[in-house]
Amino acid sequence: MEERAYCDCDVIHEEIVRAVKKEVPPMEEYLLVSDLFKMFGDPSRMRLMHALSIHEMCVCDLAVFLGITKSAVSHQLKSLRLLNLVKYRKEGQVAFYSLADDHVEAIINIGFEHIRE
Repeated sequence: MEERAYCDCDVIHEEIVRAVKKEVPPMEEYLLVSDLFKMFGDPSRMRLMHALSIHEMCVCDLAVFLGITKSAVSHQLKSLRLLNLVKYRKEGQVAFYSLADDHVEAIINIGFEHIRE
């Protein structure tokens, strides 16, 4: 007979469930974190963010580096800006993009460390 892969009983360890419930954040935070990690789920965005972890760059330079259109780069940068993953500074008419903070770089680096283990 095949063993079931799920629990078909009531809560066995009520105190553990209660303790965990006290420690976890509200569902809204899970949704925000999920949206954040979606940004890391696209190889082009990952390359873009990794490039920006090395040096700030303008849209034109990013387009050449990634081999995509400036419009596509701008679209990706807008999505990343909305989730506070990148920021920009203006120098005349040119906007230079960089990672928003050290946390973004840490996420990228941890990802590479993990896959290289």
